[in-house]
Amino acid sequence: MQVAVVPSRGGAGLLRALTEAGEPDGPVQAAPDLAAAVAEREARHRPRWVWAATAEAYPALYAAGARVDRCHDLALTEALLLGCAGRWGEPRGLAAAWARQRGLPVPPDPPARARDAQPALFEPAQPGPADDAERLAAVVGVYAGQLTRAAATATPGPLRLLVAAESASALAAVEMTAAGVPWRADRHDELLAAKLGPRPPAGLPPARLRELADRISTAFGGRRVNPDSPADLLRAFEAAGVSLPSTRFAVLREVEHPAAPLLVEYKELSRLHAANGWAWLATWVAGGRFRPEYVPGGVVSGRWASRGGGALQIPHAVRGAVVADPGWVLVVADAAQLEPRVLAALAGDRGLAAAAGTGDLYTALAGSTFGGDRGRAKIALLSAMYGGVRGEAGALVAALRVRFPQAVGYVEDAARAGEQGAVVRSRLGRTCPPPSERWLALLGGPAGAEAGGEADADAGPRRGGGVAGQAARDRGRFTRNFVVQASAADWALVLLAALRRRLAALDSEPAPELVFFQHDEVVVHCPEAAAGAVVDAVTGAAAEASDLVFPGTDVRFPLTPTVVTCYADAK
Repeated sequence: MQVAVVPSRGGAGLLRALTEAGEPDGPVQAAPDLAAAVAEREARHRPRWVWAATAEAYPALYAAGARVDRCHDLALTEALLLGCAGRWGEPRGLAAAWARQRGLPVPPDPPARARDAQPALFEPAQPGPADDAERLAAVVGVYAGQLTRAAATATPGPLRLLVAAESASALAAVEMTAAGVPWRADRHDELLAAKLGPRPPAGLPPARLRELADRISTAFGGRRVNPDSPADLLRAFEAAGVSLPSTRFAVLREVEHPAAPLLVEYKELSRLHAANGWAWLATWVAGGRFRPEYVPGGVVSGRWASRGGGALQIPHAVRGAVVADPGWVLVVADAAQLEPRVLAALAGDRGLAAAAGTGDLYTALAGSTFGGDRGRAKIALLSAMYGGVRGEAGALVAALRVRFPQAVGYVEDAARAGEQGAVVRSRLGRTCPPPSERWLALLGGPAGAEAGGEADADAGPRRGGGVAGQAARDRGRFTRNFVVQASAADWALVLLAALRRRLAALDSEPAPELVFFQHDEVVVHCPEAAAGAVVDAVTGAAAEASDLVFPGTDVRFPLTPTVVTCYADAK
């Protein structure tokens, strides 16, 4: 069963049942209390709810107690279908999708609004359906059109799975924001004070940063140097007889000068103060919870992004503040070496699959190919996936190619396609952006293949010198990595959808809460008594994701949960 939904002001809304083909299956129903109507139908039928965007429709319903199991997010699906058609970047909202379907001028999407923002008085009306009835008609029409378009793609079955997983992940994102990451503000303050010194007055840098700034100047012979100014630092090093290309961490760590280690420490602490210092704590943590706004599909590869708070980059320095409530624990699990394992499954490389089944993948590669040197094995595999060919990396990739020709050939084919202007796809059909008009102009002609097509193997890569050659190589590195990273994102989204469903089915009161998701890691906050069941749910979800995304593969995707009371103890 499927039901189209349009929320109205004041908690009301409109509903309409749909057939499996997306056609109306009954009259429009007005619901004075939309959350109650949704909850009642969810309990009786567990339908798939169809709405313009989960981020707009679901938060109020969930806050009112109407948790749903399944949905179809029109905006997220429109973005996937536009990508399949080589039309990346076009508006994907309801008004745009409805206009596009009817052959009318496509309006731009309205600007994103913070989740707590209220519409301004006399705010200009956005283009699109004028009232709730027209909006419902648009939802129904766009949904039916999307089903037809998805069925006509090159990989309709996998794409249906991707649409379902992406939509389920949007539900999880809303629920995660509502639950919040358990966060001890007092612990956070203690961690900052231990590294930066006591909290300074507003507008002043912490004591430790001031001390390091003085020591850096002393290391340069007493000359006053601004450690936040790359130009000032480069001049100071030049005056000391050290010529540097930049003041990046990797460069400074190789410099033999007394100021270099002080600068590395200063940069690390300055980043902590700016990104997760006292101002961040006051802004983002309230009531013992950190509640960021997640953005599913916010990155071209399918990875999530976040809006404010840097939720997807919680540094180790402050993880000690993530503490479970009394009587509760955190179940933390991340997929070990996910992207190399995904490559083995994508390529069907039995040799690499066998190495991926022995535990630590890099150790297994080291023993068979790199004389036991795990570090060189890791460099080789990461260079193959990310396009590293300079220096030692090129020789290591060549050795890897001899041992695992299918795996290396898979990413090299993707790179060649990118260099020729073709697009590549993830395992479930997410399509990379096509080359830009500027890229095409540099390379002197149309792309080597239409969106979704195969590159001409006889044409050879579009390489050469100068700007054009560099542009071709850059795009090749992008497509080389896209096929792996986007396929890893496919797996992670299916994992998240499966885990969300399994957690909801547990017989636990209070219910476990999925509170964090980052690329290949999940964190569940649950009563201590439910920890064992949650561990089983996590491992079961990982196995389900592997079976759905890579059916029949010999590759193992280990996801080992750890039960802790503090996030910092999980790593």
